[in-house]
Amino acid sequence: MTTVETRPSTATDIYAAGGITVTKLGENIGALIEGVHVSGDISADTAYAVRYALAANKVVVFRGQHHLTDEIQYAFAGTLGTPTTTHPTLTSEDNRTLILEGAANSWHTDVTFIDRIPKASILRAVEIPPYGGATTWASTTAAYAQLPAPLKALVDNLWAVHSNEYDYAGVHADKQGITARTNETMQNFTRTVFETEHPVVRVHPETGEKSLVLGHFVKKFVGLKSSESTALYQLLQERIIKLENTLRWAWTPGDLVIWDNRATQHYGIADYGDHKRSVHRVTVAGDVPVSVDGEASRIITGDASHFSVVDTPDRFPGFES
Repeated sequence: MTTVETRPSTATDIYAAGGITVTKLGENIGALIEGVHVSGDISADTAYAVRYALAANKVVVFRGQHHLTDEIQYAFAGTLGTPTTTHPTLTSEDNRTLILEGAANSWHTDVTFIDRIPKASILRAVEIPPYGGATTWASTTAAYAQLPAPLKALVDNLWAVHSNEYDYAGVHADKQGITARTNETMQNFTRTVFETEHPVVRVHPETGEKSLVLGHFVKKFVGLKSSESTALYQLLQERIIKLENTLRWAWTPGDLVIWDNRATQHYGIADYGDHKRSVHRVTVAGDVPVSVDGEASRIITGDASHFSVVDTPDRFPGFES
């Protein structure tokens, strides 16, 4: 991997070197990237610029990518890191692409029940309903930064158990959510049980920023009673999903969205009636979260080495920890 010392040190110069234009969509989250024909053949400078824009903005959107196929989407993922297999427990024909029919209808960060939380998810809309079906993302980095000092002191020392019993591909989907092969998917999803203890506050490996690690895979907070866990979880989630911290994207043909899975939660909105919504997701491998005190996440049960490698990214310039 090319080290950051050989790259430009400011966002403006990084984007210029990569030949991209980055336009913010909100103060706390979201940007539109233009100037890229998404493929596995983009230059190293362009890939670096996209990765930097993603770290800076948490969610990046590409429009007009009508040429995309599952193969091109996967090849593009390889320019941003190491692609994973489909999922820790779910399979697909190509063992690369997770096909989701429906909408999650629940706030979550992808696959937090394993130790190596994915770095990024790359999603493209394949079948768009005539109305509805938008996706909303929330910045868990902005949410942490906005916490009052007493809450920061609490969550800085808090850990949570995450379990795959709560994934949107099965348990959390309602009748208007994930509908395809629901019963089979639920059984497959829990055929291997994963539980991991993560710090509630992690340090982003590329920016040094702190973010909250929550979402619907959280089973409990370590050391708290069930009622206490529920109350605290709701308090923190309400701060994460404040409208000021969110980006809502209404899909159109040719759209591709990447989100930093280490610094966001997302919610697919099931407001499209009986119409069909199909999206294809490719995932990029991530690191093992580290707490503010330098402690790494702890596996309780389950080995995710078949799903992905553990990424070891370089720190980007221009961010303050």
